[in-house]
Amino acid sequence: MTDFQLAPSILSADFARLGEEVDNVLASGADIVHFDVMDNHYVPNLTIGPLVCEALRKHGVTAPIDVHMMVKPVDRIIPDFAQAGATYITFHPEASEHIDRSLQLIRDEGCKSGLVFNPATPLSYLDYVMDKVDMILLMSVNPGFGGQSFIPATLDKLRQARKMIDDSGFDIRLEIDGGVKAENIREIADAGADTFVAGSGIFGKARDEDPNRYDTIVRQMREQLAK
Repeated sequence: MTDFQLAPSILSADFARLGEEVDNVLASGADIVHFDVMDNHYVPNLTIGPLVCEALRKHGVTAPIDVHMMVKPVDRIIPDFAQAGATYITFHPEASEHIDRSLQLIRDEGCKSGLVFNPATPLSYLDYVMDKVDMILLMSVNPGFGGQSFIPATLDKLRQARKMIDDSGFDIRLEIDGGVKAENIREIADAGADTFVAGSGIFGKARDEDPNRYDTIVRQMREQLAK
């Protein structure tokens, strides 16, 4: 059976009590903390940096932290996130002058590495680096803001990426980010994803319906994945 993992994006969490929010969502059955880093340069928004990642580790968070870097350039900030406690560090190929070097830098720093693909970015960037990626993240929205709707064409791209992973023989996770919710997570899994980022689909929905209680939404997602 596929090892499905849920990765709530703290972009949609309450930052005034971030440690508590992360504790609660992990206690509800989530697996990975998804950490969106935006620089107001590569994407039109500004979010959080290594100090927040370090603060979560000092708070006591032991779950994997999946740092999705929407920054350009990437190499300068990779060591900072590694030292702050990142587990995965993923970046966009358009944001690196030397993709192979950036991937190797992440691994040299002791983290797992990955590439992120925007809706219109071709998967051909993977052709010569499959041996250096631990995670492939497909964006099913255009990066920069939470709460967007899933782009259906991403399903075909997921199938293509899944075939590339299976043909390669490497142990690579296939992550999806953008518009993921209980209503569509089964269809996304059927297309090949095994790791699911959800921000407003978990934090936002819980806040609207039952603040501080994420177990209902996480359970609904698990039930769909188990079908």
